[in-house]
Amino acid sequence: MTKRDFSLIGITALVMCIPMAIIAHKNADEPVIQTVAIDWKDIKVAKTAKGESRKVFNGSTETLEKLDVHITTLNPGDSSHAPHHHPEEEMLIVKEGNVKALVDGEWKPVGPGSIVFEGSNHVHAIKNNGNMPCTYYAIQWRSTKMGVAAK
Repeated sequence: MTKRDFSLIGITALVMCIPMAIIAHKNADEPVIQTVAIDWKDIKVAKTAKGESRKVFNGSTETLEKLDVHITTLNPGDSSHAPHHHPEEEMLIVKEGNVKALVDGEWKPVGPGSIVFEGSNHVHAIKNNGNMPCTYYAIQWRSTKMGVAAK
């Protein structure tokens, strides 16, 4: 190998390390979510045009780049958002009411106690198809295994 080849290898390695250093620095500035118990009555409620939202937490853990947990209450007939996809995996747990979940292009009805898993980059959506508000827990995570930089 020539001196030029070694220089190119060195520059390439350096350029590839820069994004990882930026991610590590960003994550170092945020507190890591620790073991916690959160009482329902202590979670702040925000009214939205479609119902209510409760943010539980959104940050990193010891093993996840991102963990976002929130609780959504949808008015009858409302959707939280249009069908979409993202690299993060997500799980919804229906607390009360009846919803339709978009799973592999098909709307599936699910009720209280049901669980919906939304895989990485799969198109998904949820809609309240009942005549009363529905509430569900949304748990979304991103790991370094996904190979995408933090947003």
